[in-house]
Amino acid sequence: MTDTKKLWGGRFTESADATFAKFNNSFTFDKRLFEADIRGCVAHCEGLFQAGVLTRSESERIKTGLWTILKRSDFDKKYFEETDAEDVHSFIESKLIHLIGDTGRKLHTGRSRNDQVATAFRLWLREEITEISKIVHELQKSLIDAAERQKDAVIPGYTHLQRAQPILWAHWCLAYFEMFDRDKERLDEVWRRVNILPLGSAALAGTAYEIDREAVAKELGFEGVTANSLDAVSDRDFAIEFVGACSLIMVHLSRFAEDLILYASSEFQFIELSDAVSTGSSLMPQKKNPDALELIRGKAGRIFGHQTALLSMMKGLPMAYNKDMQEDKEAVFDTVDNVKLSLQVAEIVMRNLHLKEERTRQAATKGYLNATELADYLVNKGVPFRTAHDSVGKVVLYGISIGKELNELNLVDFQKVSKLIENDVFEALSLEKTLASKNQIGGTSPERVFQALEEAKNSLERENE
Repeated sequence: MTDTKKLWGGRFTESADATFAKFNNSFTFDKRLFEADIRGCVAHCEGLFQAGVLTRSESERIKTGLWTILKRSDFDKKYFEETDAEDVHSFIESKLIHLIGDTGRKLHTGRSRNDQVATAFRLWLREEITEISKIVHELQKSLIDAAERQKDAVIPGYTHLQRAQPILWAHWCLAYFEMFDRDKERLDEVWRRVNILPLGSAALAGTAYEIDREAVAKELGFEGVTANSLDAVSDRDFAIEFVGACSLIMVHLSRFAEDLILYASSEFQFIELSDAVSTGSSLMPQKKNPDALELIRGKAGRIFGHQTALLSMMKGLPMAYNKDMQEDKEAVFDTVDNVKLSLQVAEIVMRNLHLKEERTRQAATKGYLNATELADYLVNKGVPFRTAHDSVGKVVLYGISIGKELNELNLVDFQKVSKLIENDVFEALSLEKTLASKNQIGGTSPERVFQALEEAKNSLERENE
């Protein structure tokens, strides 16, 4: 086992209490930053060499040692078990010293674990944000594919969970496409703020060595460097903002899941989920449960909790770094894991469902969903909308009393309310006309929806270029 006490223990004469040491230890979870921290260490080493702190020989020896450590971790399954390091940063330094001797002790010159941690965290998170955006892209593609598989399908649209107006199934798919498009935009914005280098800020006051921070930033692919060392080591805005962006992703996924859970129920019977994304009951043989969707819905609350935890952790901290901030890692790590998995499962669900077109079309023609069209018909005859609204309400009430839909009434029934209504009302109330009339930008007319589908496909193709 590698001894790590000497990495910071010069001030101390007694060993840490075993329970405190366990409480203080973060290696069990922050080892995920291992590769990112190696990269940060290599860049810092180069910065020290360029500043004249390390000789070329020392620099090459340190960098070779760091890459050797990284390679060994790939093939040694127990590599991370054989240590008592309190965190991944101490682990790497102790391995380096063990491998190359005292030269390894020079690597930490001009930096603190405070700016080292922040750098590794940003490097790691930057890549994860890119990966999440790619998964969102794939989910959007599955929505477009589902829309095109049943391009002409009609479903009832809802407000207050009451049938409201008919829409195309593709219009529903595109609604979620738009939500996830905004999610990608937010992730891009977070990525830009993550992509700033804090290394060189040291513990809080900056480094005393002439390290070219901008050159180090360029080597690591950062767009720039932090402007204030005090802020740089105590900033976790980027982590909170990232979890906030993920919280909105989970809001959208949860709403998506809730829609499909309802649509898959016996009461709706709008969709059929394949066996690949369903489970059964241990007691009731007939059951087919949408567990994948329910888990997505459940995990949303978990991510919201992480955002609240991060905000609560940071709100009362004095400048600059405080150990409380160690709590940021698990919240962000768990957010990354569960958002990625939820997005992937949502995509699998979209590729494993079938819309029951006859059932949804029937539902879209029942419940007076064309009442607004009758009001619009009267408006086009010169009737003020409020007057038309009131008149149609009376027609609907009459239809309910005799158990008939609007398009099942006869002309005499309509003319009891308004003599302006003529035979052309039946065309105006047809499902096809109802859909076609919503032909403004963003509407559910087939013309607009098919155009929006093409635009959505083109936008995804541009992202792949």
